[in-house]
Amino acid sequence: MLSGILFGVGLAAFVDEVVFHQLLRWHHFYDLATTDIGLISDGLFHAFSWFATIASLFLLADLKRRQAYIPLLWWGGSLLGSGGFQLYDGLIQHKWMRIHQIRYVENVWVYDLVWNGVAVIMIVAGVFFLLRHKKRVAHV
Repeated sequence: MLSGILFGVGLAAFVDEVVFHQLLRWHHFYDLATTDIGLISDGLFHAFSWFATIASLFLLADLKRRQAYIPLLWWGGSLLGSGGFQLYDGLIQHKWMRIHQIRYVENVWVYDLVWNGVAVIMIVAGVFFLLRHKKRVAHV
């Protein structure tokens, strides 16, 4: 499950950084300073996402080598990691720390609702996968 969680965190961070930071240019990881600092923070954030993803794939390869890979656990962990990261980003970084917003518009609450809503859906789906695995194991 750890491999899946790391993969989910890495994937969500990667998609966030590429789509919202680079392609749409809605914000930087750290928007409380100059644009140069924002770009540097984006680079560090991007490196973090790749380190998490690569670490997860090493763990996954080890699981497969040991024939210990359980798809429902891995996918459940991936969804928990992605949703957990996104919810952390939306609540802690956007609202509590205020280091950036999803988008700097008048009605940001719409973006917040969609961002955090998708995060909750991913978390619920991850829990569903984990419970399905638990149910399968209980019936064996």
